Amino acid sequence: MVEGTWNRVRLSLVLLMGVTASSFAAIFIRLADAPPLVIAAGRLALASLIVAPVGVLRCWPELRALLRRDVLWAIVSGLFLTLHFAFWIASLEHTSVASSVVFVATSPLFVAVASHLFTQDKLSRIMLSGVLLAVLGAMVIGLDDFDLTGTALWGDFLAVLGAAMAAGYFMVGRGLRPKISLLAYVSVVYSIGAAGAVLLVGLTRQPLTGYSTITYVMFILLAIVPQVIGHSSLNWALRHISATAVGVTTLGEPVGSTILACLILMETPSLVKLGGAALILLGVYLSMREEERARGSAVEA
Repeated sequence: MVEGTWNRVRLSLVLLMGVTASSFAAIFIRLADAPPLVIAAGRLALASLIVAPVGVLRCWPELRALLRRDVLWAIVSGLFLTLHFAFWIASLEHTSVASSVVFVATSPLFVAVASHLFTQDKLSRIMLSGVLLAVLGAMVIGLDDFDLTGTALWGDFLAVLGAAMAAGYFMVGRGLRPKISLLAYVSVVYSIGAAGAVLLVGLTRQPLTGYSTITYVMFILLAIVPQVIGHSSLNWALRHISATAVGVTTLGEPVGSTILACLILMETPSLVKLGGAALILLGVYLSMREEERARGSAVEA
């Protein structure tokens, strides 16, 4: 009983840490004065430089023992990560922080449908209700900023594409994480993601140098806080709960990003956004409670 309670507490704390760290991403990106692909490449390259050497030293036998199929799926996961950042970071140039993180937070819808169709993580009515409620809250947060002009609409569309790529990233991770340790997994995936982003920068002939000091500081912060701490925490959770539950939990990111945008970028949230935040938290609570119930039933069976 005590061990089960501690496991639930640990899972909740790790997810909270992951969402909190990820909430800083949009702020750091807005403060970085560089093209979207360069920001993505800087974030992923620095993150891979942090984790990959440690991963190779500590997990080399595990990495060598990986099946070719698992290596290919890890590459796919890394490419999904590249495209997720490429689309989402680009969206921040065209729309507000709140709208961008709201639309990219629709990834649980893609994850839920794909999980139900292609994996054993079937979607119960309560889980579906939690997903829809949280997504509704995310949409409410962006309601005040939703703009049908060309630029804002394009930014919203890019964020939705980023959400679809994030869904693929979580889905592949859900399949691989039970087979591979966290350090080995992120070492491969972050490195592949970085290589993909750098390749895109090269193909588009965008410079990697010549930016301001503050921009490079933002690259470092992006690598450490939302990537190494935030994404790695969520990837850790994928070994213990479904991709849908992890995806729903990330819907707390618009809440954190909105608060940070208020404090740092002076984007004050309205009562509408606060109401949306409440819906998100309620949706996350329902989904996580259902996930816990399903895990308990599986153990008893």
